[in-house]
Amino acid sequence: MTAYLPISMQAAGLLVLSNIFMTFAWYGHLKTLGGKPWIVAALLSWGIALFEYLLQVPANRIGATAMSVGQLKIMQEVITLAIFVPFSVMYLNQPLKLDYLWAGLCMLGAVYFIFRA
Repeated sequence: MTAYLPISMQAAGLLVLSNIFMTFAWYGHLKTLGGKPWIVAALLSWGIALFEYLLQVPANRIGATAMSVGQLKIMQEVITLAIFVPFSVMYLNQPLKLDYLWAGLCMLGAVYFIFRA
């Protein structure tokens, strides 16, 4: 990330990229490796998760210079939901449910409470 971006944007950008890898590591095997032994899926997922951690650790270190750990965690969870819902619907062919909207609204409440001054 460039130093011209605010710290929160640098952290958020890295967390978005990290979450893409995380979501594929945790759930991608359900579509692509369903007929393989679980150990194959686990090893492949660990390989993918390495890239998640290579982005997530710097994101948290950068973010922690300007935000609290609680704020970083809530940002992570909001990003996770924002990545997971389209992944679930488009990649795993799961139905889009109103439950995602309700979960998102709960997350907005969490954002409000953790970021309020």
